[in-house]
Amino acid sequence: MTTIDDPLLAARGPEPVDPEAEITLAFENNRHASLVFGLYDQNLAKIERRLRVASFANGNHVTLKGKSEACEHARRVLEALYERVAMGQTITLGDVDGAIEESARQRSLFPDSEPSRGAFEQILTRKRGSVRARNAAQDQYLRALKRYELVFAEGPAGTGKTWLAVGHAVQLMEQGAVERLILSRPAVEAGERLGFLPGDMRDKVDPYLRPIYDALHDFMDARMVERGMQTGLIEVAPLAFMRGRTLTRSCILLDEAQNASSMQMKMFLTRLGEGSRMIVTGDPSQTDLPPGQKSGLSEAVNLLANLDVVGRVRFSEGDVVRHDLVRQIVGAYERAARANKQTRDP
Repeated sequence: MTTIDDPLLAARGPEPVDPEAEITLAFENNRHASLVFGLYDQNLAKIERRLRVASFANGNHVTLKGKSEACEHARRVLEALYERVAMGQTITLGDVDGAIEESARQRSLFPDSEPSRGAFEQILTRKRGSVRARNAAQDQYLRALKRYELVFAEGPAGTGKTWLAVGHAVQLMEQGAVERLILSRPAVEAGERLGFLPGDMRDKVDPYLRPIYDALHDFMDARMVERGMQTGLIEVAPLAFMRGRTLTRSCILLDEAQNASSMQMKMFLTRLGEGSRMIVTGDPSQTDLPPGQKSGLSEAVNLLANLDVVGRVRFSEGDVVRHDLVRQIVGAYERAARANKQTRDP
């Protein structure tokens, strides 16, 4: 027989054990339920792995088994996904991850009450519809884009810095908040010497700006993008072409800003005109500048750190929203970089 010597423990009794719980959900629409569960129940499998619950789907019913808190979390996620499907939105594995993060955030903000919907910020465009932040860092980023005229976003690839910035810029133009989109990148090769490229000016700069074109086509119809570029509503240009201009009533995005020199960055930041918004994104760990040349992104962030009218958001490897393997790859490189730094600076 076990005895309890501590009188406080004896008065309180044994530690409670989180019981196994079982929750059954029944959705009204079979087709919507199948979209929530995913092809071959892949969305349910993602929830099982992330929340450590077991799920059993049958038609429009799903039964969740596991720890009570985990089952409640999974219930909130499935109900949130069902609401999105009912509104005509598509569900991807990334959206499942985002719903899990959002539900956890809502519960931490409202522990004693039913969480309010839409805790994470979203952007809305005609083609893409509603795009919601998938983690706390993206939520902070979208809030900063709405609040500040100048926003710096730093972090590894795959965190959505450029994609969300382009989506926000398209939303501003469609709402009439700005009249033009100006999207720019430094024309710097990533570790390779490409030599002289054939064709006219657009043919020469297109390879450097292709990621921005891809993001534009995600948020706008191809014919609208082409028409916007022909009429000047959308301008995609290398950073060097910004000199001497004052950009008013525009949303200006500088991508891959870690490859801008100090002089280029100062030139770019001083282009900001009345009624404009400026977004600067980059990954300081992937600078392709010549050895010994300082990155304009890092310098600008440090110089403007004390200005409360400038927004700054930092992403980490945990905020990667691409394939799970990408998150692990980024994490491995980050750990190696930290280890090398500790070796150099004991």
